[in-house]
Amino acid sequence: MSADGLIVVDKPGGMTSHDVVARIRRLARTRRVGHGGTLDPMATGVLVIGVGRATRLLTYVIGAGKSYTATIRLGQATVTDDAEGDVIATTPAGAVTDDAVRAALAPLTGEIDQVPSAVSAIKINGERAYKRVRDGEAVELPARRVTVSRLDVREIRRDVPDVVDVDVDVTCSSGTYIRALARDAGLALGVGGHLTALRRTAVGGFGLAEAATLAELEERAPEVVNLPLDAAAGRFFPRRDATEAEARTLSHGGPLAPAGIAGPYAVFGPAGGVIAIVSERDGRARAEIVLAPA
Repeated sequence: MSADGLIVVDKPGGMTSHDVVARIRRLARTRRVGHGGTLDPMATGVLVIGVGRATRLLTYVIGAGKSYTATIRLGQATVTDDAEGDVIATTPAGAVTDDAVRAALAPLTGEIDQVPSAVSAIKINGERAYKRVRDGEAVELPARRVTVSRLDVREIRRDVPDVVDVDVDVTCSSGTYIRALARDAGLALGVGGHLTALRRTAVGGFGLAEAATLAELEERAPEVVNLPLDAAAGRFFPRRDATEAEARTLSHGGPLAPAGIAGPYAVFGPAGGVIAIVSERDGRARAEIVLAPA
């Protein structure tokens, strides 16, 4: 069976994140596998997978910032705000200038209130929004505050009549919908817009350079983990080293004296293994999750 740890996968197009988890379960020979942030089937790129005890780190991975390359097509709106949905409106966009495109994208940076795509995995009264849409229900999701720290235009292309394709680089907070950015740019320009390509290039500090394809993971199964638990915790969190006594206390759920480290942070024992993810509050350092084996 594969060791506890994280795998940075380069997800192919046409697969759901759950499909990738199912494949890794087979390769790693364990059911204890999860992912750190959904990628739509159309999208490719970085999908962080947790195996064994490292699945407990995924809640932090999900909340990490993310980076993408994407292509926005102006001149067509779709029901899903991406290329997987039917086109519901077409407006010739050939007359839209490059300056107008950049002006429409500029307000979509910084802290913004974004309305997620109706066809999304967000739950409404316990049911996914996309299922309600498929059942014929009109779904309106409330806006949520997200941060788009970078939205750079790489190229504006006019290869197809009446549409404008805009290649962009985006860095954003967790919970940002890139296809909603495409939709909102199209709305601002009055021509509609949707996403035709999306590739996630980074999640937190994990990037494409260390990502493995499923074919590569197949070749080395069941040893598919490329970041063992201790290394993964060391990469993702600030580090604190504990004494033997502190390690014993923490592994049994007890608090430590604060160290003044902005949390959450990882506490490592004298032997170098991670014991817990800790945060400091009320004058004590308390475990959010204990990772040391029972």
